[in-house]
Formats: sequence, C-alpha cells, structure tokens
Amino acid sequence: MMMNQAHVPSVGADAASLLQQIAAGNELLRQGRTADAVALGQKLVDAYPSSGRVRAFSAEALRLSGDLARALLLIDEAIALEPDAQYRIKKAWLLSRLLRRDEIPALAAEIAADFSGNGLVLWQLGKLYYHHNMLPEAIGMYEQALAVGGDNPAWRYDLGITRFYSGRFEEAEVDLERVLSVSPQSGSVIYLRSTLRKQRPDNNHVADIQARLKRGFARPEDEAGAFYALGKEFEDLGEHDKSIDALMAGASKKRSSIQYDMSAFRTMMDEVRVAQSAKALAQPVSGCEDAGAIFIVGMPRTGTTLAERILLQSGKVRNAGELLDFGFQLTAALGQVQKLEPSLSAAEATMKVDFAALGRDYMRAARQMAGGSDVFIDKLPANYLYCGMIRKALPNARIIHLVRDPLDSCYAVFKTLFFSAYDFSYDLQELGDYYVLYRQMMAHWHQAMPGAILDVNYEDLVTDTEAQARRIYAWCGLEWTDEALRMPDKEKVFATASAAQVRQPVHTRSIHSSRKHAERLAPLVERLTAAGIFKL
Repeated sequence: MMMNQAHVPSVGADAASLLQQIAAGNELLRQGRTADAVALGQKLVDAYPSSGRVRAFSAEALRLSGDLARALLLIDEAIALEPDAQYRIKKAWLLSRLLRRDEIPALAAEIAADFSGNGLVLWQLGKLYYHHNMLPEAIGMYEQALAVGGDNPAWRYDLGITRFYSGRFEEAEVDLERVLSVSPQSGSVIYLRSTLRKQRPDNNHVADIQARLKRGFARPEDEAGAFYALGKEFEDLGEHDKSIDALMAGASKKRSSIQYDMSAFRTMMDEVRVAQSAKALAQPVSGCEDAGAIFIVGMPRTGTTLAERILLQSGKVRNAGELLDFGFQLTAALGQVQKLEPSLSAAEATMKVDFAALGRDYMRAARQMAGGSDVFIDKLPANYLYCGMIRKALPNARIIHLVRDPLDSCYAVFKTLFFSAYDFSYDLQELGDYYVLYRQMMAHWHQAMPGAILDVNYEDLVTDTEAQARRIYAWCGLEWTDEALRMPDKEKVFATASAAQVRQPVHTRSIHSSRKHAERLAPLVERLTAAGIFKL
C-alpha cells in the first residue's frame, strides 16, 4: 500500500522539533496508520541517530505493524543509547510476543535491581510477572512498589487481585478495604471483595454496599460492580429474591456501558462450521506431534477449574493459565495465508495455515508459561472455538469439554461480573443466543471429529468425583493417584473467577440452583427451549 505522503509529517534536522514529530507519529498510530508511522520512524532514526527515544517510537510502530523482530532490534538500540527502564520493559513484552518468555525473568531481575527505588517501574514489573503466571514474583514486586512509591490505590488493587488468585484471601481483603478507603466508587473492588469468601450473617458487606449505592456512582460500570457484589452476598445469605433483583440491576447497568453485537460472531461461527467440515478436517496434514497439551474448554463456570484442580493434584501437570496464545497465533497464521490469497475469508483460510508451525509455536509459548512442564493445562474456556484447528495443529493434544445443565450454566455466567470478557453475559436474550451458538459448535466438533473430545458433565463431576477424575486421568494418559481427590495446597494458583470456590470441598449445592429463578430468567428459558436443548 502506498503511503499518503501529503499527510506524513516532514522530518526536520532541528533537534528541538523532535518531541513534536514523535507526537505526530503517535497520532498516526492512534489513527491506525501504522505503515505511515513506520515510515516516519525510519526517517526519524536517520535524522536523529543518537536518540534512544526515536528508536523506541520506531520500535512501537513496528510492533503495531506486526514486525516484532525488527521492533526488538530497534528497542535494543534504544536501550544501548539510553538504558531507560521503560525501554527495557517494552523489550520484555516484545520477548513475550516473540515466544522468548524464558528470557523475561533475568531481564526483569536486572531492571528491578537497577530501579529498586522507583515505585512505578517496580509496579510495571509486577504486572509483567502477573501476566506470565509468576504470581509470587508479582506479589513481591507490588509490595516493593508500595513500600518505595507510596500507597497507590491502583498498585494496591493489583496486589489484592494477585493475592486473591494465590489463595491469600484474608490479605487480599485487607488490600481491597484500603483501596476502597481512598476510591470508594470502585465497583470492581467492591465486587472482588465480596467474592473472596462466603458471606455470613455476622460478617458481610451488605449494609456497606447498600450505603454506597444510595450515595450513587458516577459511572454505570462501577454501579454494576456494586450491584453484582450485593447479588453475590445476598445469595450467600440465602436471600435469593433480593439476590436476583440486584443481579438484574447490575446486568442492566453493565450492558449499558458496553457495545456488543452478536451478528458478527454468529456469522463467523456459521462460516467456521462450513470451512471446517468433517471432510475438510479429515484431510491429512502435517501437524506438531508433540504431546502434553491439555485443553479444558466449554462455557465459563461449568467446572473447568475443578477439572484443572484434579489434574494439577497429580503433581505431573502444570497450569499455563487461561492462555490467549492459540487464538492469537492462529490469527497471525491466517494473516499470512490471506496475504498470499486475499480473496479468502478468515474461515476459508483456516484450512491452509501451516499447522506444524502453528502447533510448534503454541507448544513453545505455552510451555514457557507452564514453567517448562512436559504436561500442562490451557484452561481458556473459549478455546472451544478452535477445537478443529487444535486437532490439526496438535494431533496428540487432549481436549476436555465441561458440560453443565443449560439453565444452570447460563445462570452461573449471568451472576458473574467478568469485567472485560464475555460481553454477551449481561442480557438474558443475548446470553441465550450465545449459549445456543456454543452448543451448535460443540455438536459440530463431535460430528466432524468423533472421539476427539472428552465430555465431562459437571453434575457427574461433583456427585461422583472419583469416577470422573479417573476418566479424566485415563483420557490424559496419566497414572491415577488418590491425590487427585484431595484439596489443593495453598500455594496452588488458580487465575480464574472461581479461585475462591475451587479451594472449597466439592459440593452439589449449585445443581439446579437456577430453578429458583426460572420466572425471572424467562427470556433465557425461552431461548434454550426453542433451540431444543432445554426443557423446564
């Protein structure tokens, strides 16, 4: 594509104009004009050969254009000229994208040593550790950041949520209370505080949340967080009518704050089923033969974390987290195909990717997130969308699909505030539509790839845990151990909304818990019934 020279800032030799020119380049990036920004970056590099800042801008433009290798070269040059902490942190994130995550700990340790008195840098390192499943290291960095940089509420919140996922609930609650003392309208904090433990009549936040709601919130998403917190606490206290009232109010507020249209998703699902037909998926291709990947897929809140817990108790499996890697790498592979054949849609391009390379890249990245473990779990529920591609790229991977009563499944999603994920979950009709599409996709995979996916019913998992655990172990080729049925150690990390529940004994309280709200869930019941997948 030719660059529109008329709208690209000219580069002057006067160093005083440098900041203005970089600002103009950042505006190009904001507008999505990455090719123009890359061209400007190269001109600036030529004009200002001793400026690390120029090379850092050029690296950012290259990163956004997808040229990660060149971006890394430029950021290394920036660091050589100016060993700025921000350049080195940018390098760490580039290493992550380039699947060189094993190099990040050493780099992060160097940055921490060189900037031990800089709270902002230490906090940024904490986020780097957090996003790479290094939660003890993240906690350490956040604690150091707060010690040297003051009690910043954003940093304190990050520490609290990291402690939450690490099972340190009492400390997390202290952190969140401190955040609320200075940020009383933070809906995400109010909600997270309520999820840390089961609320009791003598120890709950109901009155506090009601008082905050009475005072009002400036942003609908924060008000939504308070309503979801109230709904969760009322449910814990057995006040189910008040719980559903609060959830309905919270969902309405949350839905008003986001833009969501399911039509594009529905079209994509239809196209994928056509392109990845049984015939297409049966065509022989060369994939990555490495074994050890275990994908746990399905709808959220269907027992996926319990299945993960059972596998982790073997002592031979590590969790890689809820990785976005497979979808990200598949998208990149599709882009390469479409460059060669622009007429192909994304769905049509799926059957022409280099499956062996896709599988190798995924295994390399995921193993780094799982501490190099031979066997690891990727527990991103939405990977159900990619079962066909997973089968082609990783023929020796194991896919476990958690299935739950349709209304219970949808209700469990509806009463959970996911913040920046699952935008379909805040409207009952949209939730029902999404669930129907999900079931259609899973039915397609079973028809197109018979025997490739192990279905595990949530109800069976919680009522006859040992039998289902043995099925899971056999499917994954793991030797059975009675440890599978034990409670996890406190050190186990579960980076999921179920982090608190999964550390409790297995129970059956949630089976058919949706039925008490059947009338209030009528739009959802109608959608599921019309699709023939549910009968009240």
